[in-house]
Amino acid sequence: MPYIFFDKNLMTNLERSLSKEIIRTNRAGAYSSSSITECNTRKYHGLLVTPVPELDDANHVILSSLDETIVQHGAEFNLGLHQYEGNNFSPNGHKYIRQFDCEVVSRTLYRVGGVIMSRELLLVGFEPRLLLKYTLLDAHSPTIIRFRPFLAFRRVDELTHVNSLADNSFEKTENGISVKMYDGYPRLYMQFSKKNTYTHSPDWYNNIKYYKEEQRGYEYLEDLYVSGAFEMSVKKGETIIFSAGFSKIDTSKLKILWDYEYSKRNTRPDMFNCLKNSAQQFYLREGNKVYLLAGYPWYKPRARDEFIALAPCTLAVGRNDYFEDIMNTAIDEIKNFLSGKKHNFKIEGLDAPDALLWFINLVQQYGNYTSPEEAARKYGKFVLEIVDFIRRQKHKYLLLHSKGLLYVDGRTTPATWMNAVENGRPITPRTGYIVEINALWYNALKYAAVVSNFLNEKHTADLLENQAERMREAFVETFWNGIYLYDFVDGEVRNREVRPNMIYAVGLPFSPLEKTQQKAVLDIVTRELLTPKGLRSLSPKSGMYRPNYVGGHFERDRNYHNGPVWTFTFSAFVKAYFKIYKESGLAFVRRMLVGFEAEMPELCIGTLNELYDGNPPFKGHGGMSFAASVGAVLEVMEMVRKMEEKIEEKIENNLNS
Repeated sequence: MPYIFFDKNLMTNLERSLSKEIIRTNRAGAYSSSSITECNTRKYHGLLVTPVPELDDANHVILSSLDETIVQHGAEFNLGLHQYEGNNFSPNGHKYIRQFDCEVVSRTLYRVGGVIMSRELLLVGFEPRLLLKYTLLDAHSPTIIRFRPFLAFRRVDELTHVNSLADNSFEKTENGISVKMYDGYPRLYMQFSKKNTYTHSPDWYNNIKYYKEEQRGYEYLEDLYVSGAFEMSVKKGETIIFSAGFSKIDTSKLKILWDYEYSKRNTRPDMFNCLKNSAQQFYLREGNKVYLLAGYPWYKPRARDEFIALAPCTLAVGRNDYFEDIMNTAIDEIKNFLSGKKHNFKIEGLDAPDALLWFINLVQQYGNYTSPEEAARKYGKFVLEIVDFIRRQKHKYLLLHSKGLLYVDGRTTPATWMNAVENGRPITPRTGYIVEINALWYNALKYAAVVSNFLNEKHTADLLENQAERMREAFVETFWNGIYLYDFVDGEVRNREVRPNMIYAVGLPFSPLEKTQQKAVLDIVTRELLTPKGLRSLSPKSGMYRPNYVGGHFERDRNYHNGPVWTFTFSAFVKAYFKIYKESGLAFVRRMLVGFEAEMPELCIGTLNELYDGNPPFKGHGGMSFAASVGAVLEVMEMVRKMEEKIEEKIENNLNS
């Protein structure tokens, strides 16, 4: 049985199956996503969702869904499923589903009387093209299949409604048609590998409901346009392939294209391979530029997320080539930022106070996967350039104070990853000396000193070591309250909230804390913040604790960083845990990973969400697939692997001695 498998009992239970989503991407910005029943529950869902550069830099839902109908002896069995206002579902095609799995590609098995049919889906790499493969596995009498395409042609963050601007014309093409609902869009070519009859009967299906948008407090009803229907007979054992893309295709080559694309897919026999596939879905190639998307379905490349997640999402899954390409793109953009050039950055948030500090830590991570010497040789000079940029007070959002600490004004503009706003003002206004920013800065200074020594710049190394030592003393004096670390300090304000940010002062390669202080920080984080999904963003003991990411837009933003669990912090926690407990902590970390394996068949299957509720059952929310979450667990799995190798090596050495 496949690692992720759902039988008919779950698939026909909409209360359970509608909450489970799947997403597949083409590494060039396009994706296909829906619930596992193929009933769209978000406005971001669609069979073909892709950038349309001719219009803007957003994704657009082009083909929302494709309804299939089995016809035997004149009787029609519609396999489609849509939710309408009033909690009504039609045409209830889910009742014919017998199983769903995604061992290689997503595969749904339907049974209608004596007809058994499979449906498989994939996107063509680096091209906005969807392929659906239908195989009639069994049939005892002549069978016809009818297909109705539901078209949207709109931005993912909008909804469409019946309107007079929609063009309901079509053009014939080989084994299909092409349509273009609005000016500015490219034509959509819908073609089959087999000759068919197309009946043009343009119509609108009104008030299709996306219940997840309703839960989020957004508009949730949409009208979708159906141009007509394709119909063809199919024999037992026969396969039909459907293609939807912005260019017409030689339909005789659809099977060859399917087989080629399928051969490039990896299986998902366990959590690691699920996350490996998920990690590669964040890759975004645009010409000669390559980025790491922060997540799906709505995030763009963001500096902080990219620098936190890049190493595990590439190096931990054997894609060193993508690490190199994404790093080269990032370095080009950072160089433009450092030079002060006016530049329209594709990577959002490069000027965030902590972004460059996360980049330096990324170079250190690269050294962990290759060697410290390789990291210093390849990126060392650029690390020194960034450190010098900050030391010379050239970063407009970072002030280097006399004691060596970095000061950030976060009162009116969010300064850190806790960046939710209300009426333009930070909901969590962390300002002044911020704990993780200064932990990252100390780590950067120490690492820059190591790099300087490697590059034989002894004077620079001594200078950085001295600055780091002064800064270390100031860090402890400023943040240590005798039990743990203040979250931020601004004048007389010393924020005592227990948040996960302090764990970086322990988990980073260079810590400004003594061992006893490191253990004290780890202890309080373990007691008050640790959950099976990572670290809470705020202790339950706080009066501000809001554990559940629910409600309308404003309520969710208020809760965003005040209780829910953020999985990306888990890797920093494990680094700190191994630093304190070494090999004896291995069993505990293995047990923690079980909590993430439980997520593989939940919500967006085979991947990890952006955040989780702070209280049981720790339900996932936010972006359905989030790079920093996936990266954190992949990084921990890599740490566990290395720790196991270290223990095995010790045992072998003891046996041989």
